[in-house]
Amino acid sequence: MRAVIATRAGGPEVLRVTDVPDPVPAPDEVLVRVAAAGVNFIDTYRRGGVYRMPFPHVVGSEGAGEVVAVGDDVTLVAPGDRVAWASAAGSYAELVAVPGSAVLPVPSGVEDGTAAALPLQGLTAHYLVASTFPLAAGHDVLLHAGAGGVGLLLTQLAVSRGARVIATVGSPAKERLARAAGASDVVRYRELGDLTSELPALVRDLTDGRGVDVVYDGVGKDTFDASLASLARRGTLVLFGGSSGQVPPVDLQRLNAAGSLYVTRPTLADHVATRDELTWRAGELFGAVTAGTLDVHVGATFPLADAADAHRALEGRTTTGKVLLLP
Repeated sequence: MRAVIATRAGGPEVLRVTDVPDPVPAPDEVLVRVAAAGVNFIDTYRRGGVYRMPFPHVVGSEGAGEVVAVGDDVTLVAPGDRVAWASAAGSYAELVAVPGSAVLPVPSGVEDGTAAALPLQGLTAHYLVASTFPLAAGHDVLLHAGAGGVGLLLTQLAVSRGARVIATVGSPAKERLARAAGASDVVRYRELGDLTSELPALVRDLTDGRGVDVVYDGVGKDTFDASLASLARRGTLVLFGGSSGQVPPVDLQRLNAAGSLYVTRPTLADHVATRDELTWRAGELFGAVTAGTLDVHVGATFPLADAADAHRALEGRTTTGKVLLLP
């Protein structure tokens, strides 16, 4: 089969499409023919060496497709079933072995592209608004990268809970997407001279001087200081990614001085640690899609052979919504 290999730690240029042996499912695994694979920042962190990985390795962890074989211990699905997954190493490939405990049955009527686009970013958006900082009516939210994959989903989930979303984006086109998803206010950060001082001032103007209850920040290094300064007293900064780079060590006394603030750095694995929790979150997401209350925006698709270009587009912040690879 064809697969995308990261030959060493580095930039997108280290990605190579090559022929590798077909995976053989273990007793607790499912072999799936990949219809679409999700492209995520975590793939770039692993490729770049931010997260320790063996090299070479087949890149990717998310996708959707059709089951072609199951291990002896698997009873949840059968050959011919359509499934999606958020965590299966080696998903940038024509075939992937997915842990049986990680497969998500795809409801009829949900297209392969939507099914591949939803798991990782959808589950992330779900745990952020339902568990890390449970949103409710009356909460004010600042969300960075509001037109990104997580951003568009999180905005819709937040608004459905009665929260108000202030989103940051990089262009007028992205502003339109963020507003269509339900953002009440949108800030085009590239038009600010000093993000660290000007964004908090704008946020406080929009919140009668109070600041927001929570900031969801997947950008990291470039936005962290502005995020912290935008919080209300006893507000929470949820740092869930670092698309601009990792945040340097922080003096915790800053939290005291800024109003007894909270900072957390959650990860998806700890919020789908059991099968029950995984299926609860996925069930709510797929249920919202089939009900027509959650729109999954696929902003770009690339052939498997152009995985490096997909990474360049994602890291260059030129994409909106979800980026997919099509084997």
